[in-house]
Amino acid sequence: MTETPETESAVNRTAEDRTGEMPRTAPLSVVLADDAVLLREGVRSLLEDEGIEVLASVGDGEALLGAVAEHRPRLAIVDVRMPPTHTDEGLVAALRIKKQHPEVAVLVLSQHVAREYASELLGAETPGIGYLLKDRVTEIDSFLDAVLRVADGGTVIDPAVVRALLRTPERREGVERLTPREVEVLETMAEGLSNRGIAERLFLSLSTVEKAISAIFDKLELTGDEQTSRRVQAVLRYLDARPSS
Repeated sequence: MTETPETESAVNRTAEDRTGEMPRTAPLSVVLADDAVLLREGVRSLLEDEGIEVLASVGDGEALLGAVAEHRPRLAIVDVRMPPTHTDEGLVAALRIKKQHPEVAVLVLSQHVAREYASELLGAETPGIGYLLKDRVTEIDSFLDAVLRVADGGTVIDPAVVRALLRTPERREGVERLTPREVEVLETMAEGLSNRGIAERLFLSLSTVEKAISAIFDKLELTGDEQTSRRVQAVLRYLDARPSS
């Protein structure tokens, strides 16, 4: 992805260009953790080609924790399954990062849909959380959008996770009261889009999106004055479920 005079790097583009939010001022720095060397280095090359600084690239959870403590990146990109057991070491490390360094955003990559992982991550209740399937890395623009949104403090959940939940009636506590349009809005909320981003995605007016979000909060009985907190609660209502078999 060589830059030309007609193109800009992801870092030099404003967040407004990609996410509909205000532009960032600090440079984006990242630590990568994945035991699959080819994937890890591929992601590293992709990010560096876009002008994003990769401070460390490691292959296990302990090395990740050490790299985060040393470099204090804005974002850690973490594989769920890493040595020694290849089960949930990356998730455990991600949760420790959010506890010990809540200012560091975390984007977790997983080979398969695992609703419990997304739910546990969102339960950390700190800004900058993402959960994507690894296949999303090959969708370069979409992946970079997610990187920037999470690094800017947003919450991004892979749409495949949301769709999986929608196919599971027993996990839709309260969600069955939503209209099809409100379900669409909630799904895009889970992807981390702003109200304006949702309006553009669904070809709706901003006022229609705002009314739909208000209705979602009411129907899911989410109280409080902080909209950001209630948005996360709404997404959690989707993802809060027993571990899938």
